[in-house]
Amino acid sequence: MEAQTGRVERWLSAAPPAVFGLYAIVASFTTYFCMYAIRKPFSAGTFEGLVAVPFVGDVKYKIVLVISQLLGYTLSKFLGIKIVSEMSPAGRAGALLAILLGAHGALLLFALLPAPYNAVALFLNGVPLGMVWGLVFSFLEGRRTTEALAAGLSASYVLADGAVKSIGRWVIDQGISERWMPFTTGLLFLPLLLLAVGALQRIPPPSAEDVAARVKREPMMGEARWAFFRDNMPGLLALMTLLVLLTAYRDFNSNFEREIWDALGYHDSPELFTTTKIPIALGVLAALGGLFVLRDNRAAMNAVHGVMIGGSLLVGLATAAFQLGLVSGATWMMLVGLGLYLAYVPFGSALFERMIAALGVVGTAGFLIYLVDAFGYLGSVLVLLYKNFGQPNLSYLDFYIGFSYLTSAVCVVCFGFSLVYFNGRAAKVG
Repeated sequence: MEAQTGRVERWLSAAPPAVFGLYAIVASFTTYFCMYAIRKPFSAGTFEGLVAVPFVGDVKYKIVLVISQLLGYTLSKFLGIKIVSEMSPAGRAGALLAILLGAHGALLLFALLPAPYNAVALFLNGVPLGMVWGLVFSFLEGRRTTEALAAGLSASYVLADGAVKSIGRWVIDQGISERWMPFTTGLLFLPLLLLAVGALQRIPPPSAEDVAARVKREPMMGEARWAFFRDNMPGLLALMTLLVLLTAYRDFNSNFEREIWDALGYHDSPELFTTTKIPIALGVLAALGGLFVLRDNRAAMNAVHGVMIGGSLLVGLATAAFQLGLVSGATWMMLVGLGLYLAYVPFGSALFERMIAALGVVGTAGFLIYLVDAFGYLGSVLVLLYKNFGQPNLSYLDFYIGFSYLTSAVCVVCFGFSLVYFNGRAAKVG
């Protein structure tokens, strides 16, 4: 196996850039797409009814499930600040396999345990899965074409978020119960997932030319992580603040998309979960994939901020257009989805990839991704608690409309501050 891996790695090292890029995108896209079949299919169910939560009271069963997985995912992001930042290249593939198989095993526990105790299984499902993105991205970062590769990777969760819900609904239609649906959906993707991780393992490290263009990428230990945070605290705090809101907004969209579509009148159209994501994925690919042509890292970092500000504005403007009757519900969902992902996707790829290079830091973008992500998912939990206890009678649709305006306004302000701050920092380095 090691000899075979070495042959493929040597072939990829000598392959034309287009061939290498296609291979890396397909391997990373497939891995993360299949991961979603382990993480998100449960959200296709309605899980009607209330459950009694100790010391809290009656809570909607689905909200209990969502919060349980989110708590696990949030813990995973905090753990990932250290684990992903310090992970050696040799350990990535093995760690991925252990994480993914363990998370799928938790879905079997979810099916076997009675409600509401099976919510604990979703917590166990979320704990390892939060580290998958950082491990997959680590195979792609530090290259001259990282933006193009990351754009392809990012399209995976834009498309997968809808696709696994459509498949989950299909599994239910075949007579599988909602409790067994998540495990069954994950099982359908498991063989492809194993092949994809094997393909990732064969991606060679960045070349000397990549290192010269994007700075060397190495594991980032505790002292180096703290020094970077301390030196760039104002800008990072602005990004962490807006990502709390942006992640909560994205997760609300993802976890309660079915309820929002139903409120808009699309009760019998499960294909919308997938079809409306296709133009969103294409828009994100076009906006981010072209950034790799910018060779100057400071200019590219500023351009990424511009994309994110534009996405934030689109969320607010599209929501206003929907309320004024200028666009249909389906068009509104596509537009706010495009704006959301234009603002959100660069956090996991282009923003910190170019920031590391522009500031001349020898380290890994994974540290920054997980630093801001950890607090972002904590915000998702707080928003769900507020919806359940603070606005229990407000419909999911009305809540989402108000949430869209708030997210748009806060993100535009914070992204603007981040742009000015990090542009000034990069100017001093350059």
